[in-house]
Amino acid sequence: MRIVSSLERASEELMAGTFSAVLLDQWAFETTPAKADFVFQHLGGAVPVTVNFAISAVDRVVRAVRTALEHRNRETHLACQNACAILRAELKDDVTALLLSCGIALEEPTLTETAAERVRTIEEVANQIRHKLLASEGDEACRAAHA
Repeated sequence: MRIVSSLERASEELMAGTFSAVLLDQWAFETTPAKADFVFQHLGGAVPVTVNFAISAVDRVVRAVRTALEHRNRETHLACQNACAILRAELKDDVTALLLSCGIALEEPTLTETAAERVRTIEEVANQIRHKLLASEGDEACRAAHA
């Protein structure tokens, strides 16, 4: 935790470290919007929370910070789930194409036994990947049901 008395100092701290949340006084934010914008540009992964300290009690400020952090955690979790789903779908498509290609190659009458064995090995690995993808889909569905 760092407490600073100016937006300039806040920007310096943000550039020097990593923070979960940045609590900004609404008055400072409104009276010097250019400096406040500079602070916002350097937030990194920190959650900005603007509070009017003149009228906000400590418990209200704590609630605002907790709520902002919980919201960020939910957003991050959903983004991760979406990225995993997209990657899984792309990999499934690629594995399906690989399995189809292996099947077609194995039907080739001029394929040597050595080459056929190599294609079967590739097909086996592709099937292992397919089973892992299907298992991870089941794990995700189970986690989502319990979330």
